[in-house]
Amino acid sequence: MRKRTRTLVLGSVTSLALAAAGLAGVSLASTANAAVSLNNSDVTANLWEWNFDSIATACTTQLGPAGYGAVQVAPPQESVTLASTSDGAHPWWEVYQPVSYNISGRLGTQAEFTSMVTACHNAGVRVYVDAVINHMAGANNTVTTGYGGSTFSPTGYSYPAVPYSYSDFHHPNDGYCSDSDGVIDDYNNASEVQNCELVALSDLKSQDSSVRTKIAGYLNKLVDWGVDGFRVDAAKHMAAGDLSAIKGQLHTTVEGKAPYFAQEVMPGGSGDIAASAYTGIGDVLGFSYAYGLKTQFANGTLSNLSSIPSWSLDASSDLTAAMVTNHDLERNGSTLRYQDGSTYTLANYFLLAYPYGQPFLYDGYSFSTSATGASPPADSSGFVTDTNCGNGAWQCLTQSTGVKGMVAWRNTTRSATTAANWTNTASNVIGFSRGSLGWFGVNRSGSASTATYTTGLADGTYCDRITGGASTSGCAGTAITVASGRASVTIPANGAVAIDVNAKSGAGTTSPTASPTTSPTVSPTTSTSPTSSPTASPTSSTGTVQATFNVYAPTTTGTNVYVVGSTTALGAWDPAKAVALSASGYPVWTGSVAVPASGSFEYKYLKKDAAGTVTWESNANRAVSTGTSAMSFTNSFNLANASATTVTFNESATTSTGTNVYLVGSIAALGSWNTADAIPLSSASYPTWSRAVAVPQSTAFTYKYIKKDAAGTVTWESGSNRAYTTGTASSYTISDTWK
Repeated sequence: MRKRTRTLVLGSVTSLALAAAGLAGVSLASTANAAVSLNNSDVTANLWEWNFDSIATACTTQLGPAGYGAVQVAPPQESVTLASTSDGAHPWWEVYQPVSYNISGRLGTQAEFTSMVTACHNAGVRVYVDAVINHMAGANNTVTTGYGGSTFSPTGYSYPAVPYSYSDFHHPNDGYCSDSDGVIDDYNNASEVQNCELVALSDLKSQDSSVRTKIAGYLNKLVDWGVDGFRVDAAKHMAAGDLSAIKGQLHTTVEGKAPYFAQEVMPGGSGDIAASAYTGIGDVLGFSYAYGLKTQFANGTLSNLSSIPSWSLDASSDLTAAMVTNHDLERNGSTLRYQDGSTYTLANYFLLAYPYGQPFLYDGYSFSTSATGASPPADSSGFVTDTNCGNGAWQCLTQSTGVKGMVAWRNTTRSATTAANWTNTASNVIGFSRGSLGWFGVNRSGSASTATYTTGLADGTYCDRITGGASTSGCAGTAITVASGRASVTIPANGAVAIDVNAKSGAGTTSPTASPTTSPTVSPTTSTSPTSSPTASPTSSTGTVQATFNVYAPTTTGTNVYVVGSTTALGAWDPAKAVALSASGYPVWTGSVAVPASGSFEYKYLKKDAAGTVTWESNANRAVSTGTSAMSFTNSFNLANASATTVTFNESATTSTGTNVYLVGSIAALGSWNTADAIPLSSASYPTWSRAVAVPQSTAFTYKYIKKDAAGTVTWESGSNRAYTTGTASSYTISDTWK
């Protein structure tokens, strides 16, 4: 949680909805019974402030099929509704000011909540609820109603919908809170931390058995509706004995287990307010781990990650709800956040790869760092609207190909509890294995890295999870060949590679030196289905080299880009076996494939939409010859190699954190002046931003550079458009300075 000023707004308290009286026996069997077995995974998607309908959809279409074990739901209970605050109308922290234990808040109705639980269970996904049980609404509120119409008296400490009255709360100098203003001032004083008000939030007297019973009643209502566990908000502000007594009253879940607990116990203090005081109750949130991940990934010192056990961790691995960030931490900047781009994504890959803690992957909504209290996307009354992963308003990392692939990778390797074969290729490039079940490598640098790694895996051809996702049908991702337990792997710039025993090509016994046994059947030369005669098979039988494909290809939501070609490594012209490319650098799509060395092949790019419709490039096949060294191709969709030249754009421009530089211009290969399709430049040589771009030969065009900040705000450089004309040479270089 974060501290806020003692005004109408209150702190970033982050968790569970408060208990209701007389509800301990309420049950909805139709919700509580899971229709299918729940996924055997320890990975949780924290879909913060998504409404119930959107979470149900995510469970059904994304999380369940990808193998997630649980989804975390923001506080579902009725909360205060604030039409005007210093953070604007209906700030996000409303949901952490409950006014009743009715499920009638800004995220949806009780019917929508129970329907969501059923949908998630039917998809194999558990449901954890963010539980606010330390307090009710702020005592300094001037409003007296909640989203569902319940009334309360903030200054009178009266909540008739529960019911709670004045005597159910802590007050200044009441024998518990020995503080004249009744608000926590000393965060190292255990008595004050646990018995006084956290940023003016009405603090419940959890020592009182009747208060405990009402809290337990609320939680039991949710458990009986099928909820599987709780993230306990502000757990540090309740005595561990009180919290343990409440948990002791809870019913078992649909799996016959005690509800899972992940407790918010921020670092700091000792004794009764240390994380160790709460680990007998359940897991604690991994704040120190998140801080450490930011330090190493932001600094590019990934080699230091090998010594994680020596970090100042909050608890042992088996008692930690591990995370890269959450809603509080991304707002105060103490951890990595989505504005950090590929660095943030890589840290989440690592979170899933390394054997520490139970991973909680976070997806909230986009926000400006100058308006961190702003509401999630909502209507004028504050009710949160449906999540749309295609409009930039919501973070949807949990649904990305790479993250879903890493969930599958973690589920495959989970039984291997240690990291082995640790390799520091460089301080910012590492690789390690999980026993004989999987290997993971990550490159936090601006250039691709090729090295040979001991993988711990049996020999065979494996499919990269980052580019291939969770699929085990065919080899959807980049092919990686393991021979004698070792593999030459090219990890893309600011990218990762992950292979495991459940994602292999064929039977996984292909010899790394064997050439294809049959010729490809057809060679597409048009944008329709291929109709031409077969092409020659690759001429090499001397091994493979890594080919990295980079193609500029703007797409619409739900459409992805693939590479396919004449060699079996590229699917032998079969669109169903085309290699999926990563959109991490959108609109440039990237992927690496091991292709036959000292030979030749042809290739093309294609697009597939959500319905599976395939659109081929309209240009002629691209033909290349391979040697014995890794290769990299720079292409533009629908622009044939024979008609293209490569222009390297270098732009000197200083930026602030979270702001990047892009290139956009008058021709299709430069986005046709559409800033949404502008080409991202690399900051590897900051303050020079660079990228090689494929553009037509003998063509005049105009262009400019733009900057985009974390909120997506576009700033054009000043002055007139820049102009350039290409000739027939194979490459050109342009050096500019921001104006």
